[in-house]
Amino acid sequence: MKSFLIFFSIWFSHHLLAQNSAIKGVVKDRVTEVTLIGASVEILDNSSSSVGTVTDENGKFVLENLMPGRYAIRVSYIGYESVSIPNILVTSGKETILDVTMEESINKLDEVVFTAKADKDKTLNEMANVSARTFSLEEVTRYSGGRNDASRLVSNFAGVATANDSRNDIVVRGNSPAGILWRLEGVPIPNPNHFSTLGTTGGPVSALNTNLLKTSDFLTSAFPAEYGNALSGVFDVGFRSGNKDKAEFTFQLAAFSGLEAMAEGPIGKSGDKSYLVSYRYSFVQLADVFGLEFGTNATPNYQDLTFHIDLGNSKLGNFKIFGIGGLSDINFIGQELEDGDFFATKDADSRAVSQFAVAGVKHTLMLNEKHYLRSTLSFSKNVNKFDEERYTDDTYTEKYNYTDVDDDINRINLHTFVNSKYTPRLSSRAGVTVDSRSLVSTVFSRDNNPDLDNDGLPDLQPVRDIDGNITTLEPYLSFKYKSGERSTWIGGLHGQIQTFNTKAAIEPRLGYSYALGKKSSVNVGYGLHSQVQPMPVFFLLTPDVNGNFVAGNEDLGFTKAHHFVLGWDYKPANNWRVKLETYYQDLFDVPVEMAPSSFSILNAGADFVFPFVGNLVNEGSGQNYGFEWTVEKFFSQSYYGLFTGSVFQSKYKGSDGIERNTAFNNEYVFNLLGGKEWKTGKKIVLTTDFKCTFAGGRYITPVNLEASKLLGFEILENQKAFSEKLTPYFRLDAKIGFRMNGKKISQQFFLDFQNVTNQQNVFSKRYNRVTNRIDTLYQIGFFPDILYRIQF
Repeated sequence: MKSFLIFFSIWFSHHLLAQNSAIKGVVKDRVTEVTLIGASVEILDNSSSSVGTVTDENGKFVLENLMPGRYAIRVSYIGYESVSIPNILVTSGKETILDVTMEESINKLDEVVFTAKADKDKTLNEMANVSARTFSLEEVTRYSGGRNDASRLVSNFAGVATANDSRNDIVVRGNSPAGILWRLEGVPIPNPNHFSTLGTTGGPVSALNTNLLKTSDFLTSAFPAEYGNALSGVFDVGFRSGNKDKAEFTFQLAAFSGLEAMAEGPIGKSGDKSYLVSYRYSFVQLADVFGLEFGTNATPNYQDLTFHIDLGNSKLGNFKIFGIGGLSDINFIGQELEDGDFFATKDADSRAVSQFAVAGVKHTLMLNEKHYLRSTLSFSKNVNKFDEERYTDDTYTEKYNYTDVDDDINRINLHTFVNSKYTPRLSSRAGVTVDSRSLVSTVFSRDNNPDLDNDGLPDLQPVRDIDGNITTLEPYLSFKYKSGERSTWIGGLHGQIQTFNTKAAIEPRLGYSYALGKKSSVNVGYGLHSQVQPMPVFFLLTPDVNGNFVAGNEDLGFTKAHHFVLGWDYKPANNWRVKLETYYQDLFDVPVEMAPSSFSILNAGADFVFPFVGNLVNEGSGQNYGFEWTVEKFFSQSYYGLFTGSVFQSKYKGSDGIERNTAFNNEYVFNLLGGKEWKTGKKIVLTTDFKCTFAGGRYITPVNLEASKLLGFEILENQKAFSEKLTPYFRLDAKIGFRMNGKKISQQFFLDFQNVTNQQNVFSKRYNRVTNRIDTLYQIGFFPDILYRIQF
């Protein structure tokens, strides 16, 4: 034992000694992606001696012998606008790898040099000029309350809110979460969450591993012509390549994302091939041990595997292979649940199983110095199974089958485009996206059904029974034109052709930016956007006049929206940004019922299921309008801050012609975040972060208690739809932790205390058929998240 302690102390002290690390990367033209040879790369600091290098014949650079810490670099090249990148975190356990893109100046006499400033407002997609920003892995792990989830990260941005603490569905400018488009490596993908269900875009736990993500784009309105089949927002994410020079490993434990092992490194000795692979397994059982809950006391199980392989460059171009696979299941035993359970009730036992997989190949071929061709082909599969059995009486001895869901979706996606730069002023992108979905689905339910066979139970009737295919073709053309050093035009056309019922749409897009000076600019954007109806709505079966079940929604066309945006950006100082935006969205051709009613599809999409309403027509409407602001201090001088706010209205009209609040009309959302780091010597950095959210209460439809008692299931007062406003939402999160750099090893640890005041935020009100009363459901109370990460 004594020998072991001596060995351990020697090993620990050896690995605790901080070791120098490096910043590596490649510099490319932002439009053509041609590597730039001889670009100057230098570290910006206050010392008199500068550290710098130039890119080699492959556009690569290395800044070596750097002590762990945060750095800012500037990249300059003749004929190009200089790029400054602040807040680059360097640790001893992992090399920092950057992809730097530079924009060619229309004035080619010399490089255009600016002082160091934050360029977080510049998206990766050069065609996005309004209502868009990037997000990074470092932000996902830095902000308090984020749970290592990209969806929860963007809820800190202006105009974005979460609909439910126990799920990561996001509401963008009052729109339903069903209007979100998820893209991975350029192609649309299914809902990338564990326990996902057909047609939804969120879930309780993300299957998208943020440790593999590169800096990505998030867009909230007036999207460029490249994006289609979305009404509210776009996640355009991609995987980073693994380290191409040395093998690196990461082990991580987190309460929500689970136990994780990740490996990356070079393939062969060429220096341009790499692998990156990670496996995670749920660790929510830890919460069960300590009696903590996140909407239910049933214990979920989930696991996922993610990989990205970069095969390097050859005469045939660059090939990358990527994939995600996830499994999840949960059992709800009614007698073990509490009355306020989010997902189940005490008089029923149920089981949910979800399987999710995406695999694809991405190919880039440089046609010449001005044009390149990029194509991504992917296959995805979603399997969702759910069955529920209810007890016949309060003795809880006999059960009967109540709901049976079996969904199997196979999806093939192809996105191919040609990117061209004709002059430093003019560039374009032309391509097409093909989305083919094959669905085999059967759903039977007794929910709200009559007892026609007089057996004392609601009849088990079909809700969905389909074996079919929907294919959507989306051609597009976009352009960017710099009419002067201060003004830029972005425009294009997006088309959609839905082959199942031969519906089509043409969508113009236009944006304009004008620099008022070196510190501010004005941006204007417009877009017409269309979206295919969610598949559970499209293939819903309802009885006709003869009692036969038919798909009455199959002839529905697209829901459409005009987006108008006006924005102002101002940078008062280095690492500071102020952004103001106002917007108006006019939604039309919204599915509503034929007979006059308050129903609209705009209120669906923030739960596991869609409403069982058939015989819909595209005759509804809606509107969202509001004002947003962002005041941001990017991380520098050991601290950061972010204050975002949104004041808005979200309204709709059903077939009865009455204007009402939507289910997502919070009316206001405010977020205040901040954090600071303290260095304690050369090895350890202490970190503190906080987040405070204050939002208006949602509108709900009142429950008709007497009618619900009479029929035995919940009956809503639909003539008063979304007339009852819940109390405002307040939540305070606080996080403390540290980073430690040793010799060839780095460690990170934090405790994230979510809802530290244990605020009882009302989520909804629901009829309890066991107690015959209306229960108030509350959001998640106090919950401590944890993360420990080691890299070497």
